[in-house]
Amino acid sequence: MLLKVKYESTKKYIRLQSGFTYADVICEVKNKFGLPDGTELHIFDDFDTAVEEDVLLELIESKPDLCLTVCDSISDKHSCPSTLPEEQSVTLSVTDFFRELGIPTVRDGTSCEVLSKSTTEISESDAAKEMVENALHAKPGGEDVLDEYKSENSLKHGTRRKLVNILVSHMTELHGRIPSHKQKEKYALGIITLFPSLRDPFSPKGYEHFYDAQKGTGYLAWRLKTISRKKYQRPVKVAKDLEAHGPNRKRSADGVPQQLTGDACKEAISFLLHCNDDTSVMEKMKKTFKHRQELIHDPQRTEEVFKVFPRFLDVKGLLNQDFVLVFGAETASRMLEKWDTTFKQKIIEEAKHLTRTNELFQLLKAAENLTENDETNWDSDMASLLLLLHLLPPTAGRKRIKISPTDAVPKMVHFHKSCCSIGEHLQKREGKQPYILAIGQTQNKIETFYIIVDKQLIPCQATSSLGAFDELFKSHYVFNLSYEESLVQLYTFVQTTIFNIDVTTTDESPRVRELRAKLLN
Repeated sequence: MLLKVKYESTKKYIRLQSGFTYADVICEVKNKFGLPDGTELHIFDDFDTAVEEDVLLELIESKPDLCLTVCDSISDKHSCPSTLPEEQSVTLSVTDFFRELGIPTVRDGTSCEVLSKSTTEISESDAAKEMVENALHAKPGGEDVLDEYKSENSLKHGTRRKLVNILVSHMTELHGRIPSHKQKEKYALGIITLFPSLRDPFSPKGYEHFYDAQKGTGYLAWRLKTISRKKYQRPVKVAKDLEAHGPNRKRSADGVPQQLTGDACKEAISFLLHCNDDTSVMEKMKKTFKHRQELIHDPQRTEEVFKVFPRFLDVKGLLNQDFVLVFGAETASRMLEKWDTTFKQKIIEEAKHLTRTNELFQLLKAAENLTENDETNWDSDMASLLLLLHLLPPTAGRKRIKISPTDAVPKMVHFHKSCCSIGEHLQKREGKQPYILAIGQTQNKIETFYIIVDKQLIPCQATSSLGAFDELFKSHYVFNLSYEESLVQLYTFVQTTIFNIDVTTTDESPRVRELRAKLLN
């Protein structure tokens, strides 16, 4: 049990083990403040009534909010606590500390029991951890959360929601419907301290997916808004001008080879229109890179990129080359290097905890290579990428209705039978966001991959579905294209967690941060 002690205007905490005695209190006060062993101390309640040894524990349990005063031995009644100057008293607030943190106190003392440590000081994270743990012990369903983490070293999505609901209920009971930023941060800190594998290794504090004080977002903040939405009018948000990030950010290209300018650049662009040698095309495209960057970042001219540089449509590898010029070869190779070794199997295992639908069941079988003869399903790599979409499903924006992961699949990849007209397909499609057009006789045996951008076909250099997705992601950066709205969570995860692009500046959803914490811890 923790007691708050005030002595000569200095406040500290002392720690007492379960079943402490009157002598333990006196001893801890002396140790904390360095009082001589021979100092005689007396304890009084808030009515200046002396508290004897035989009633101390019972008094604390019956009145958990009682403030006790400990004084030096003084015989004169005028020196009793009510008339002593503040600097001559030692004040013990039994549950002030717990009230602030939301830690309930029970009669048997077990909920406030703290394992003995080498020091009597308690850190902020330890206090927050104890607050969350005691809240879970006190609330229905909390034990289930603790048991699942103990056995799985992680929490399923449904259990995580239960955890958030329990803690928000506990928070509002203690602090009202609008807890302070500090109080919400303590709950978030307590969660990742009690459940270390839920910590996001890419976030500054590790708990921003539960509560981000800077942005006012996170699972705790969202739950608080949900329970108050029906009763209270939400404040009007002031629009903020945020700096462009991700694929729309204009980046320096200082490390690229010497660039052509003026008439030399125009001559190179004219040469590109008629050159039949792919190697020469690659070289001229490299030397006109800066001009192309200025073109795609000019709102008035960005649509001209395929008219000025039509070789994207017939020479493979140009898309990859431009991405390397922006980010370097090491960054450009991360998707193909990391997917199989770091992410694929973990994503499959995590997807097994989702609610089983027929489509999810088929994707799991395909991802684990259990459907070799099933011509209606995707190959293992594409199936695992679509499982990632199910783990990071579309969210409803202000101007649209939420769609399911199944409905979002065609916005990422579309299977087209090789015997059918590609032109007819392109005429039916709307929007400029890129997607993969996979052409073949069956879905699990694709012959050719294209990236479709504004109804233009860019042939993929890759011959695998993973390589095609790698080029699909890169096309957003090469052509300054925003992410498709229903795929924002998936692309953001790939951007920050796999490619490590704009990790500290990108606005990530709690779902993205939570999944990263699960996969990387």
